[in-house]
Parts: sequence; C-alpha cells; structure tokens
Amino acid sequence: MNLSIALQALKVNKLRSGLTMLGIIIGVAAVIVMIAVGSGAQARVKEQIAGLGSNLMILWAGSVTTAGVRGGTGTAQTLVEDDAWAMMREIPEVQAAAPMQRGSGQVVWGNSNWLASIVGTTPEYFDARDWGLVSGRSFEAGELSGAGKVAIIGQTVARELFGDDDPIDQIIRVRGVPFTVIGLLERKGQSMMGQDQDDIVIIPLSTARNKIFGALQGRIGRVSSIFIKTKDGADMQEAEDKVRELLRQRHRLTGNTPDDFSLRNLTEILQAQETASKIMAILLAAVASISLLVGGIGIMNIMLVSVTERTREIGLRLAIGARGKDILAQFLVEAITLSTIGGIVGILLGGLGTWMIAELAAWPVQLSVLSIVLAVGFSAAIGIFFGYYPARRASSMQPIQALRYE
Repeated sequence: MNLSIALQALKVNKLRSGLTMLGIIIGVAAVIVMIAVGSGAQARVKEQIAGLGSNLMILWAGSVTTAGVRGGTGTAQTLVEDDAWAMMREIPEVQAAAPMQRGSGQVVWGNSNWLASIVGTTPEYFDARDWGLVSGRSFEAGELSGAGKVAIIGQTVARELFGDDDPIDQIIRVRGVPFTVIGLLERKGQSMMGQDQDDIVIIPLSTARNKIFGALQGRIGRVSSIFIKTKDGADMQEAEDKVRELLRQRHRLTGNTPDDFSLRNLTEILQAQETASKIMAILLAAVASISLLVGGIGIMNIMLVSVTERTREIGLRLAIGARGKDILAQFLVEAITLSTIGGIVGILLGGLGTWMIAELAAWPVQLSVLSIVLAVGFSAAIGIFFGYYPARRASSMQPIQALRYE
C-alpha cells in the first residue's frame, strides 16, 4: 500500500524526482567505477609481485671511482659466482642464490629473428624467480659445467620465432652460436618497470662466459648480479643484514669502507606499491562517496518540500484515522524508493563506465559484486537516513493545524 502511494507521488513530479535521484545515480556509479579502478590497480601490483617472485632480493656489483669520476652501479664488477654459493651455505634464511650475466642479442630460427634478453645463470634462478616450465626440462649438471649449448626460452621469444610450432628440440642461433631449445618458460608478463619478462633466452652461466659474453673484465667467476630468495617465513631484514655482512667479509671491507655492491629488497618495494594502491583505492572510494552524501542531502531537501506541499493531504489522512506511523512509513518509503531506483540506475551507469575505462583507456579494472552490493546498500541507507527527518516531521503534524495550512 505504502509503496503504491509512494510511486504515485513520485509520478506526479517526474522531473523533480529524476533530478533528486541524479545525485544518487552519480554517487553510486562513481563509487562502483572508483572501486573497480582501485581494485584493478591492486590486482596489477599483486600480479607484478607474483611475476617477480616472492621474498626476492637482487644483488648488483658496485661502482668504481676513477680520477674522482664515479661510475654507475655494476662498473666495479666485484661479485663472483662463489658469493652466491657462500650465501646458500652460510645463511640459513637463504633458499636460493642465482649468479647471473645478462645482455641482449639477436636470436635466429630459420627465416625468423628477434632481439631478446640473454641471461646466463644456474638452475637456482628458476627457484629464486618462482618460474616454472610449460614444457621441456631444466639444465643438467654436465651442461652447466661443460658450457652446454642449450637454451630455455620465454613465451614472447617462442611466439616471435616459432609461432604455433613446438620450440622444444629446435636449433636457434644466439649471437650466431647454435643452441638447442630444451625448455619453454611459463608466462610472467610485465615487470614493475613495464618490461616484458617473457622476452628472454636463458643459457647456462658457463656457456654465457665461454660462448656469448666472455669473462667480465677478463676474470673467470665474475658475475653482474645475484638473485637471492629467502625461505618462507624468514625475516627479510635479518636476511638482508646477514647477506651484507657476509659479502663485506668476503670482499675484505672493513670499518667505514663503503659497500662495493648494491643490495635491494624488491619485495618491500612492491609491497610499498601495493600499500599505496590500497590507499589510492580508499581515497577514490571516499571521494566518490561524497557524491552519495550530496545525493542524500538532495533527497532530504526534496522530501521536506514535498511534506510542506502536501500538508493538507497529511492533515486529511490523519483526520480520517491514519496513524502517525502510517504517515511516517509513507514518506520513508518514498525516500527509500527514490534512493533505490537511483542506485539501480547508478549500477548500470557504473558498469558502463567501468567497461569504457577498461576498453578505451586500457586501464586495469576489477568489478566486484561486493562493490555493487555496498553501493546499493549505501544508497538505501542514505534514503532511510535522510528521509527519516522529513517523514518524522510529517507524522508529527496535528490534523487540525495541517488542515488549516494554506
């Protein structure tokens, strides 16, 4: 009964009802879109964390100073392969340490060629990066010690060279040197810097030294970087301190002598990005919620006007036996109906806006049922909250005074 009366009252002033609902429509749509954008950003960061590998630190060689001129990171070439093995032996928190040499070069198969990143490393690299194989196998001991000409390739290299063909056991040429493809890596996607991690060819470290890059600064055993993975549950800061202490001992650095290496905890960096994205999502939702608040104030304003306009009607209903709670329910239902209809339209508009952002702006979005439920629930709550005062005012009128209202 109250619902039909409320709908009839809203039909009488369609334009006013539509304008009143506009604030709720915009508010609900904004909340849904902003939550979807914020959730998409969080999902993107989590994807980057998973793609990078968990509990990961990267160790780079330090810089060298010549005639007062300081070189960049890696110019000193102070890291050696044995540093990685020492970490695994002497630091309980370290699960894997993978020494690396990295460069780039042209990779050729038949009439196809592609410029890819080339990484010389050990099987510990796959453990450190949490990077499995789709097909094929990893390096064998003889291939590692004997500079075997075998390669494991990423998905991008496989696509560009082989298309839909199976790359396993095919012969490719890396910087003119023939290699047999023995494995295909799982897809990793983009790194936090936007680089394609799947655009990679991985070969044994000994092969990289002897066949591709040569020994760094002519010294056998030199590596450009080491990927370090700590065990699950290990204190990353404690592991970082132990790695730093061990390297200073091995490199004979004493007192205030600066480190001849650079150690970065990438997991902490990405977790900081995730925290920042969560804060951004909360702020976006909070800003969008202001529109709902404004819409609620609009509902209260219009309902107060409606109560004033219908004072004689209210007095007549009270005079013929309607109770105060009946009047309260009538106007409260009108306010809730306004906010609910606005919420439904807002959902449709929010879904459309989310789709347009994803398609036209290529921005990562994640539309959740929870955000829709929260937006509609919030809009209904606003209808109750802001509609209660006008409804209460209407129900507290005295019949005689209301009938005399001009």
